[in-house]
Amino acid sequence: LADCALPLLAGVLPTANPEEAFKDVAAAFLVGAMPRKEGMERKDLLAANVRIFKEQGQAMDKVARKDVKVLVVGNPANTNALICSKYAPSIPKENFTAMTRLDQNRAQSQLAAKIGVPVKDVKNVIIW
Repeated sequence: LADCALPLLAGVLPTANPEEAFKDVAAAFLVGAMPRKEGMERKDLLAANVRIFKEQGQAMDKVARKDVKVLVVGNPANTNALICSKYAPSIPKENFTAMTRLDQNRAQSQLAAKIGVPVKDVKNVIIW
């Protein structure tokens, strides 16, 4: 992060303690999630991610600013955002969002293939 020379980056605090990491934050980017491994069933992946995002949600609920904006990147991002928000009830639900552009692109591509048109011609697709 320091190599990016970001003018608004005040510092980096490496820590494994979620309460220390989320203390008074205004924005949280949750990029860590359990990746799906070969032979792993979806239910196993979800169980692992529940543990991760429950802990992060609880920590944010306890120590983050109540107006914190939370962006969940780790897949399945929409499910992980829901889990995290459930365990941070003092933070408004509208402050949580998931980065689901890959899902959006996949939906557009599959629709284009199904109806036999170029992907550029598929418009107004919404995923949720």
